[in-house]
Amino acid sequence: MSTPELAPEIVTFYSDTIDEAGRLTMSADGRLEMLRTKELLQRYLPPAPARILDVGGGPGAHARWLVEAGYIVHLVDPILRHIEQAKDSGCTVELGDARQLTAEDSSYDVALVLGPLYHLTDAADRHQALAEAYRVVRPGGIVAAAAINRYSSLFEHTALAHLNVDRLQTSIGKILASAMHDGKKGFTRAYFHRGEELREEVGAAGFEGAAVFGIEGPTWALLKAVEQHTGESAAETSLFESALAAARMAEPYPELLAANSHLLAVGRRPMA
Repeated sequence: MSTPELAPEIVTFYSDTIDEAGRLTMSADGRLEMLRTKELLQRYLPPAPARILDVGGGPGAHARWLVEAGYIVHLVDPILRHIEQAKDSGCTVELGDARQLTAEDSSYDVALVLGPLYHLTDAADRHQALAEAYRVVRPGGIVAAAAINRYSSLFEHTALAHLNVDRLQTSIGKILASAMHDGKKGFTRAYFHRGEELREEVGAAGFEGAAVFGIEGPTWALLKAVEQHTGESAAETSLFESALAAARMAEPYPELLAANSHLLAVGRRPMA
């Protein structure tokens, strides 16, 4: 079986254009994403030292705290730069692709798929990645899969004060209509999910009881707007704490999913 290929513009974006290692620490909305992802995962993770496969784990942001908590973590990522950075997290690492994992069947307690679904723009590829996650977790094990929310670019570019420009309205309008970003400017090639769509994809892979959460909550873009227009960090402010409270309070209300930047689906492989 041939190894799946990742779009070259995605490889270039993460290898040369941005340093993903700082994304979850350098901005207030990034820190909000990190904190909320961690607290959502902690509700479902089995006790340490469970075995966790971090698929598309990037430079190891989540692997680091999981290792520190006593979990056994193996990270797989298709970007060599990420693999080198992730070595410092304390996990074992492997250059690989979410659609063709080398792990044995039922060999992990948890599969984290916190990045691959963004960049697999073909539905068949996303299904293959989730099917591989299903294969490698034990019966009763869980998968946690993240996605970019379909409408996140609308909020982001308003916060950045770009959306009044006709060219940006056209670009964001295409994303809203198609759920796709072509990767020609700004972010790289990507797919943007609706909450119910993410739930359906996780369920179609065989996982039961998939729940979908908004990660940053409905007010994350306020943090980005403040930092954009003041040039100062909002991470250690009452505004950050308010945005965090809003994210937690919004959880019971599915109509607010569309206001998040990222979504997280958690499902379980059936016992039989």
